[in-house]
Amino acid sequence: MKKGRVLGNSMLILTAVIWGTAFVAQRVGMDYVGPLTFMATRYFLAMICLGIISFVIRSQKKKKIAESKKTEEQKEYKLTILSGIVVGCFLFLGSVFQQIGLLYTTVGKASFITSLYIVLIPLIGIFLGRKISKITWFGVVLAIIGLYLLTIKEGFSISQGDLIVLMGSFVWSGHILSVDYFSKRVEPVYMSFLQFSVCFLLSVIAMFVFEKPVWKDIMTAWFSIFYAGVFSAGVGYTLQMIAQKNTDPTIASLILSLEAVFGVLAGYYFLNEVLTLKELAGCVILFAAIIVAQLPSNEESERFAEESSF
Repeated sequence: MKKGRVLGNSMLILTAVIWGTAFVAQRVGMDYVGPLTFMATRYFLAMICLGIISFVIRSQKKKKIAESKKTEEQKEYKLTILSGIVVGCFLFLGSVFQQIGLLYTTVGKASFITSLYIVLIPLIGIFLGRKISKITWFGVVLAIIGLYLLTIKEGFSISQGDLIVLMGSFVWSGHILSVDYFSKRVEPVYMSFLQFSVCFLLSVIAMFVFEKPVWKDIMTAWFSIFYAGVFSAGVGYTLQMIAQKNTDPTIASLILSLEAVFGVLAGYYFLNEVLTLKELAGCVILFAAIIVAQLPSNEESERFAEESSF
């Protein structure tokens, strides 16, 4: 279990690096294509990648399946289909908010605001019957202060892009929770393939309804689309799903919050984006809130110590 946890955490750190740098690819790609066109082409590549991996795993697994396990496999198949639809819808909505929001805000700010899902997950837990510790509430207060410094302008107004990305962070919370629920019950690679398939189909429909894709423009943005599709989507989300099988969702969300830090660094290095002192202060406080909100309570610490002793 300990080795599995270390491997899972390592996968999540790599995922955070990929996702943070992918904000640059998403922003640059939209210099040539619309947000929905970018999504459709990106998730098409992700679907192809996971389709190949799923086929290989399926071929190997099929040889080991006994006749007595066929009924059990059929039940898992239905649950896998359901998981792909649910997680895919969350992925589509979250991507729409994030992609459109990036048209009106910086990579650094978008990455930090997106990371608010780390604070939102415990809050959503209230509606699931879970208790929230005092330290989590303290993290929520810090998050509000940090978000204010990062996004609110003079005259107490929030920019359109920041608001859109903020709405997306609520959807990403649902995505994290749904992945945590299904990844322990179905094969994560299959679920990943299905979520990209669902997201791709929805993106294509939206693309032709709201945009006019041009093949020449898509080819001009090929590298950004390739990085966001193959690495951020195909590799990143699959690593997340595999890693969450052996990692507590709270710890997973804490590690994934590093995405915000890598996003700011990537925006500064590749796009020369510089935050003001006020916005930097907001980032620091917001990141502190993300960490504080995920710190275990006394009861959780005692339970974790007991589990680690076995």
